[in-house]
Amino acid sequence: MKALVMALLLTLSSSANAATAATPIGLWQNPKGTIVVQTRRCGQQLLCGSIVWAGPRAIADARDAGVDTLVGTELLSDYRASGAGRWTGRVYVPDQGRHFYSTIELRTPNSLRISGCILGGLICKRQEWTRK
Repeated sequence: MKALVMALLLTLSSSANAATAATPIGLWQNPKGTIVVQTRRCGQQLLCGSIVWAGPRAIADARDAGVDTLVGTELLSDYRASGAGRWTGRVYVPDQGRHFYSTIELRTPNSLRISGCILGGLICKRQEWTRK
């Protein structure tokens, strides 16, 4: 009986961790490892994300662009679900001091693809972010 209870608890724990990992909510690190963003729900159907840690290079680049305090800056705003594992919203690029149309795609439980475009999608850039 004790072994059965332990097996059940282990299964429930693994299921809870898998369910948590299958959402975009959490801590995410950019490809260069220079910032970490905490994503969260903001409003009923929205997804947002703020910088919770920044390395010296990211802080310096942001400061050069006029952003005095990088940690706490909302990087991802007003993302709405636009398909399975996909959201559209706006991304703020601190070292350019601009917002861009953006999509987020949950590629795997530990990988996000964040894309930003200008000129009606003519010029786009994307990054693969990893869960912390």
